[in-house]
Amino acid sequence: MKTYRFLAFDCGATSGRAILGTFADGSFRIEEVYRFPNQTLEIGGKYYWNVYSIYEHFIKCLTELGKRHIPLDSIGIDTWGVDFGCIGHDGTLLGLPRAYRDPYTDGIPEKFFKKIPHEKLYALTGIQIMNFNSIFQMFAQAEEGSVAYRHAKKILFMPDLLAYFLTRGKVCEYTIASTSGLIDPKTQQFEPSLMTAVGLTEDQIPDRVQPGEVVGKLRFNIAKETGLGEVPVVTVAGHDTASAVVAIPAENEHFAYLSSGTWSLMGIETKEPIITEQSARLNFTNEGGIEGTTRFLKNITGMWLVEQCRKKWMAQGKGYSYAEMAAMAQSAKDYKGRINPDDPCFANPDDMETEIKAALADKGYATPTNDAEMLSCIYHSLAERYKAVLDMLQEVAPFKIEKLHVIGGGSANDLLNQWTANAVGIPVVAGPTEATAIGNLMVQAKAAELVNDRWEMRKMIAETIQVKTYYPDT
Repeated sequence: MKTYRFLAFDCGATSGRAILGTFADGSFRIEEVYRFPNQTLEIGGKYYWNVYSIYEHFIKCLTELGKRHIPLDSIGIDTWGVDFGCIGHDGTLLGLPRAYRDPYTDGIPEKFFKKIPHEKLYALTGIQIMNFNSIFQMFAQAEEGSVAYRHAKKILFMPDLLAYFLTRGKVCEYTIASTSGLIDPKTQQFEPSLMTAVGLTEDQIPDRVQPGEVVGKLRFNIAKETGLGEVPVVTVAGHDTASAVVAIPAENEHFAYLSSGTWSLMGIETKEPIITEQSARLNFTNEGGIEGTTRFLKNITGMWLVEQCRKKWMAQGKGYSYAEMAAMAQSAKDYKGRINPDDPCFANPDDMETEIKAALADKGYATPTNDAEMLSCIYHSLAERYKAVLDMLQEVAPFKIEKLHVIGGGSANDLLNQWTANAVGIPVVAGPTEATAIGNLMVQAKAAELVNDRWEMRKMIAETIQVKTYYPDT
């Protein structure tokens, strides 16, 4: 049987990695072959993504693989959602893409609702209202007179933009586009009235495609420079959470998932979107998955809280590892202070630790006396928030939720997984850690006709990747 090799570029908001997947004899193995940092650039009070740096890292990775004489059958790219680039009439990128944490969308939803009311917008799209949704970013850029936005011939969402750099092929992959707040999930088409509201025309969006389509082959100069040849670049589930959900080793549909990373996203996989007064009130979102499924979910601020505190502590010379931080939280498990991780004050504060202390003081809690109590507060608060959201999900789910699958980097956090199991009262199955990259690879494998559907993918993952189950303490 032929051995297939696929490369997954998995780009997160703080780092990116390249994972090589080798498929043979009905199983697979993965190897991290490259890792690189990613961060926003603040220029003149505006925040951008340095996509040119990401592209340079892609080329370095591909060149290294070429030196190692590792042939590739295809390449797939996934990223975070909502952000986009503007391509000019000459094919060049018109400035760096704005980053979703840029405060330029503060207050924009309220302005937009004067054109299209909140209730109507949710009824059209089923997307939770968050000020950084693409629709609000586009409206903000139109309002501020962005030259790039005004002169864009094409709008490309982030994974499609990076694929364009590699191939010059322009597509609009469905799962990433579904995060925009511009798509009707029932028809899976862009809603004309919303396009008009943000000043876009239909021809500014490339052809919408599903996961598993070929965007194009590596441009000739890249193929030659890297020594890899004209490798196909395939659309995967371009939104990282959509790729991660592919990799859940579930046995049946009776599960909820928690994609745990900088953001935590909790949801269920459904056959149809859920757009009701109740889902609107609870502010759940309907985003696209593979094979026509819907990811019905809610965004929760996740390890962002820990990462920002850790960043400050490292600057103070306290370089805690994640294992050390978990042990510290356990040592201070009886600290009673709790916060709402989704409070807007934690979105992008200058000093996360100070912001958390202020929130605790406002609620009448004793201020943490050390870093261990701060971590205990964050972990307990996250676990309690997960329970609250899971309870909301069960209210609207068309099935009983029997397990919570935790995937992504946070699945390696034993303490948080156990505290989450204690809070939600059902088994928590942790893993795979590299769910997003594995889901990316699996869609490439399906495109190569190695697997038939998502359940066959999940069966292969369950047989290959070790997971750990946490049961509620009794």
